[in-house]
Amino acid sequence: MKRHTNSLPNRRDVLFGIGALALLSTTALSTKSFAQAELPDEFAFDFDSFSARMKDQAATPYKAVTYELPEGLKGLDYDAHMRIQFRPDHGVWAADKLGYQVQAFHMGWLFKEPVKLYELVDGQAKLVTFTAADFDYHDAETEARVATVGEFPGVAGIRLNYPLNIADKYDELATFLGASYFRALGRNNVYGQSARGIVLNSWLDVPEEFPRFSEFYVEKPASADVPMTLYAAMEGPSVTGAYRFVISPPHGEQQETIMEVTARLNFRSDIKELGVAPLTSMFLFGDANRGSFDDYRPQVHDTNGLLIERETGEIMWRALNNATTLGNSYLWESNPKAYGLYQRGRDFETYQDAGAHYERRPSLRVEPTNNWGQGHVRLIEIPARFEADDNIGAFWVPEAPVKAGDEREFGYRLVWGDLNPDKNSSLAYVAETRAGQGGVSGVENAANLRKFVVDFVGGELSGLSAETPPDVVATVAGGVAQHTALSRIDANGAWRLVFDVETDGTPLELRAYLVGLGRQLTETWLYQWRPTA
Repeated sequence: MKRHTNSLPNRRDVLFGIGALALLSTTALSTKSFAQAELPDEFAFDFDSFSARMKDQAATPYKAVTYELPEGLKGLDYDAHMRIQFRPDHGVWAADKLGYQVQAFHMGWLFKEPVKLYELVDGQAKLVTFTAADFDYHDAETEARVATVGEFPGVAGIRLNYPLNIADKYDELATFLGASYFRALGRNNVYGQSARGIVLNSWLDVPEEFPRFSEFYVEKPASADVPMTLYAAMEGPSVTGAYRFVISPPHGEQQETIMEVTARLNFRSDIKELGVAPLTSMFLFGDANRGSFDDYRPQVHDTNGLLIERETGEIMWRALNNATTLGNSYLWESNPKAYGLYQRGRDFETYQDAGAHYERRPSLRVEPTNNWGQGHVRLIEIPARFEADDNIGAFWVPEAPVKAGDEREFGYRLVWGDLNPDKNSSLAYVAETRAGQGGVSGVENAANLRKFVVDFVGGELSGLSAETPPDVVATVAGGVAQHTALSRIDANGAWRLVFDVETDGTPLELRAYLVGLGRQLTETWLYQWRPTA
């Protein structure tokens, strides 16, 4: 690794940044076109001038430049690329003992477009370059071939390391790899869902566009006790952008990794649908749909619900589903307090997977820090048969259309971690969603009758007795509710809502919550049931 001046994981761990099934096409994977400003090896840098440069770039037509990998970087397949490991002692700041380190992902295989990395010190940006000497190849033939390249044209992406869990051990804190994908960890988490810089026209009747982070700038922190700041340049046919990430790892009592994000976007052309602060995850099966999967594990998912905290204070929990047909939901909001994809269920017994450890996958919460106005939280649920498929997407869609020449700035906070329900909250939360054949056990029931079971736990609800039950508020769109029952489960203190719905083969939109003591006592449960195709 050289700073310029003018003088082993699994397949899904790699593919997270490529979008797998859910949100990135194979066409996008194979493209070799990109446009990137020519920059000197060292120059003065600040966020405003960086933003101005990206704005000026958007005023010029997008020029797709075909990039040809150096010969020594061609021919790397999945296995060869997976064997390559960055040498930790070659990381940016590794010798400085700052608490933070920056490492690089190797180009080649699917990663054909170079990303530039700069180090920021006292307002000066200096190019950081890499050679074969910065990596362990575990394959003499590959190492010899790559060594012929000399200085690499760039890297595939970057990872940030930090003593996340143990004081003297550097763990991965966050990675930025593939298009505008990135992900991070809270304390004791393992990688699960990821985020993206932006979404343009996802799962619409026009092609989706995949702008990419083409430059990264990492600002040298004073110590491990302060946040680290990272900047990223976004470039695509329809948009350019300047991003700032102020990253606060877990420290002291803080268990989560928090990113303060500022996204300044400039549009070259009209956008049919802009997706802000997008999240990407996997939901294969849980208690509501596990009958479709022949698997020894009770549940398999990175997240199992979309949580929305409304401006009014209402908290909605939309339980995720994986049906045989596409799920597409637009949930209207006005200046939401937060939304996110959450993993509820932190016990090993919930999943019984000693390798994947789904109980340790992070939840991710988005909190707007400026006024987002009116719009929708869009949830996409793509049919999936394998847990390598990231089939869930969630993002904010502003109401105001985006036109060529527009500028938009979005500020938001990303919180990565367990994010378990607040035990001190007066509001009960949705602990589990179950579904199955409706009707009475032990007899043959109508095939078009579905049963839905929702468990509410905690809050003031836990203090109510079976003699003074709360009231149920429930609505069903697309079907007819035939029977509703609410009871307290003595074994765990949960209140269980059960209702049967008669369907005519069309999707159902379900909504329910409990009220008592003059107020709403639970989150609002939402669910979309879709019939088998």
